[in-house]
Amino acid sequence: MSWRTVYIKDSETLRLKLDNLEVLKNGDKIYIPLSDIEAIVLEGQDTVISTRLLSKLSKNHILLIVCDQKYLPTGIYLEYGQYHRSAKRIHEQLKWSETLKEKAWKNIINQKMNNQINLAKYLGVSADRLDLMNSLSKNIKQLDFTNREGHVAKVYFNSIYGQGFSRNIECIENMAMNFGYTIIRSFIARCLVANGLVTSEGLFHSNEYNQFNLVDDLMEPFRPIVDYWIITRILDEKTDHLTYEKRLKIIDLINQPMFTMDHKKSTLDQVMKNYINKFIESMNNEAIDNLYQINLDDFILANED
Repeated sequence: MSWRTVYIKDSETLRLKLDNLEVLKNGDKIYIPLSDIEAIVLEGQDTVISTRLLSKLSKNHILLIVCDQKYLPTGIYLEYGQYHRSAKRIHEQLKWSETLKEKAWKNIINQKMNNQINLAKYLGVSADRLDLMNSLSKNIKQLDFTNREGHVAKVYFNSIYGQGFSRNIECIENMAMNFGYTIIRSFIARCLVANGLVTSEGLFHSNEYNQFNLVDDLMEPFRPIVDYWIITRILDEKTDHLTYEKRLKIIDLINQPMFTMDHKKSTLDQVMKNYINKFIESMNNEAIDNLYQINLDDFILANED
């Protein structure tokens, strides 16, 4: 089973060498077995990568994430058509009714809001703010046409980072969150593609220009886990930018322990796979109550055990 997330900074060349990733940098050669690699995060503006290696990455279900000059992930390379029953899986997905998708979305967005409220409580946010978030999250309608999710998010972020905070301003908090969310988004996309799903066919998100609508739907409950990791492990008073060390620590979030729904200790990456597998099973059986529940407390307890 693959397990390593390889972070490559300012390499000269990446190529395939006898089922190994060969990294050339400053005259040195580093070899990593492809069988060990789950994902590669690539920084640097002048790195050359061979098509032979790219082909092998897709055949081995290895995710490649490419970052820009600001070190933010801007692209992902995924396998294509590797699922053994892709036509059957796509046919099943396209049969999901609108009512079924609306019910699934409601369940998933409730998970996200509950995790936001639990994180706010963990961080000592005042009771009145918690009560407001709880009140807003109650009785959410199908497709959330009253935008309860957005209102909860506004109170949540303002409670954690202050009244003047906005997700649109440039600051270390937003840089870290954007980096972390993109890593999670990439891994969810990898899970969906590996299971033969069409990522552009979302539950709630339906932007015609977005090929990852379903990814953006399913990653929602994991966002507060990223927030917890950033607040407790990344932010400090020493730096106001996303250093190399901080980026490495955000990427390492994927490998952190988390309890499963049946109280077994696993990793966040494996929980994601279980979550996606259960999602597919629940949708195909029209059993929304069986969806995997992502609980922030399962991550906190595993990391503070």
